[in-house]
Amino acid sequence: MREHLEFLMTSSAVVKIAAWIFLFFGLVGGAGILLGRVSGKSTLDGILVVVVFTFLFFFFYLIAKIADLLIRMIHEIHQLKKE
Repeated sequence: MREHLEFLMTSSAVVKIAAWIFLFFGLVGGAGILLGRVSGKSTLDGILVVVVFTFLFFFFYLIAKIADLLIRMIHEIHQLKKE
């Protein structure tokens, strides 16, 4: 498992960046709809966009945090094996 550690750290960082991008675009898009910048969309559509993209942010961020926890566990196991 130690040989896959770099891939796990890189993928965790990429997923965190993707999560923040989802949150940014969701908030910008939802705010645009809520402020009336997008014609033909209701306030409910804006709220729905914000809720969906916020959920995606938390989902991807949780996956990245689980990967970080797995990395920490691998480091701890490796330290215990050395002792």
